[in-house]
Amino acid sequence: MLDAVVVGAGPNGLTAAVELARRGFSVALFEAKGTVGGGARTEELTLPGFRHDPCSAAHPLAVSSPAFRALPLGRYGLEWLHPALPMAHPFPDGTAAVLSRSVGETAASFGPRDAGAYRRLVQPFLSRWDTLARDFMSLPLSALPRDPVTLARFGLVGLPPSTWLTRRFRDERARTLFAGLVAHVMAPLGGFATGAVGLVFALAAHARGWPVARGGSQAISDALAAYLKDLGGSVHTDYEVKRLDDLPPARAYVFDTSPTALARIAGFGGHYANYRYGPGVFKIDYALDGPVPWTAPEARAAGTVQIGADSGEIAAALRAVSREGRAPDAPFLITVQPGVADPTRAPAGRHVFWVYGHVPNGWTGDLTDAIERQLERYAPGFRDRVLARATAGPPELAARNANYVGGDIASGAVSGLQTLLRPKLSLFPYATPHPAVFICSSATPPGPGVHGMSGHNAAKAVWRRLRQT
Repeated sequence: MLDAVVVGAGPNGLTAAVELARRGFSVALFEAKGTVGGGARTEELTLPGFRHDPCSAAHPLAVSSPAFRALPLGRYGLEWLHPALPMAHPFPDGTAAVLSRSVGETAASFGPRDAGAYRRLVQPFLSRWDTLARDFMSLPLSALPRDPVTLARFGLVGLPPSTWLTRRFRDERARTLFAGLVAHVMAPLGGFATGAVGLVFALAAHARGWPVARGGSQAISDALAAYLKDLGGSVHTDYEVKRLDDLPPARAYVFDTSPTALARIAGFGGHYANYRYGPGVFKIDYALDGPVPWTAPEARAAGTVQIGADSGEIAAALRAVSREGRAPDAPFLITVQPGVADPTRAPAGRHVFWVYGHVPNGWTGDLTDAIERQLERYAPGFRDRVLARATAGPPELAARNANYVGGDIASGAVSGLQTLLRPKLSLFPYATPHPAVFICSSATPPGPGVHGMSGHNAAKAVWRRLRQT
């Protein structure tokens, strides 16, 4: 009998398996797809030689993850590459605000009236980022923080809506960039703890950057899988699990799946019936014959580029998909251009380009024209650079990754109390109705992103039980 079986080889499932194997437990991992990776894969989606990331591409949370930083992933081929600027947010007038490794450069891009306010916002937390990140990402709240004073100060700033936090800024440039940071988790700007979302992304950029993985995000997953095998764990791909009886006998079962799938496989009935899924995305991967022709020079050097004219336009786009059930006329876009840091991703002189806009959950329309109209506002002539495109709306994304229910790449709405207390209102979110079954996906704290911390935290709960029994 195995000590633990892990179902789902996304970053969290892989991390949970590694953490258990490191502690001497026998572990087997089962994945329905032909390769490991989940939200961290790399594929040739358009043309030969163009290596695209179907989901995550830039990794501010991965490079800051306490779980990943404790593992020897560099030994297994993972190398972080940093663009000159982590992120830029261009404006229609051809200028841009930036999120730089330098707090001073970032503050200066907001203009003199908001430079001081931004410094005062981030400086108290930046020097304590490593401890804060560990405390913040080691939820649930039953975990004892290492620096409770800093965590409490962070909570006072971050738990209110982001619209409260941005009142300290007098001009639109800072408000717009910060609204874009919040929109990465597809949450309405006035929601609970949205200030913390934006602040975490900003602090991560200053502390460790927003890098890409050399060769693509698959390198993260491959490094975790290789380390797991060296620890004695086994990995089984092309193995779809439909019920618990499909798995070998084990003392514990750990699921990197959506709560919906876990309930179906384990026979939990309506245990997760109240779990809410959020908006979906419409994603396009491009093969380009050259770099994106951004008007703003800063955007040409940035790994990630946010597209939204102002905070009002971003708020309207989020409101359309979250509350009105329609695709926005001017979608907020998150784009990544890996080639500014990693030229290996495309043939010489060519580029891959990654972009998505928000749409309602399960939406079946085509957002291509609206996305490209937005891009042309800030990069005139963009369409002329396109060699090929691969589009994926919510149905296609859900087919590629079953955790993306309705195209929700956050694996659950990041709003209300579900922002922190997911998938149930419980101090033990990794436990389930069955004492030997656990959940470790992005539907558990600390939530979405490629960071492995949900798997790391769930593994703690599993090994405590294994030692008890």
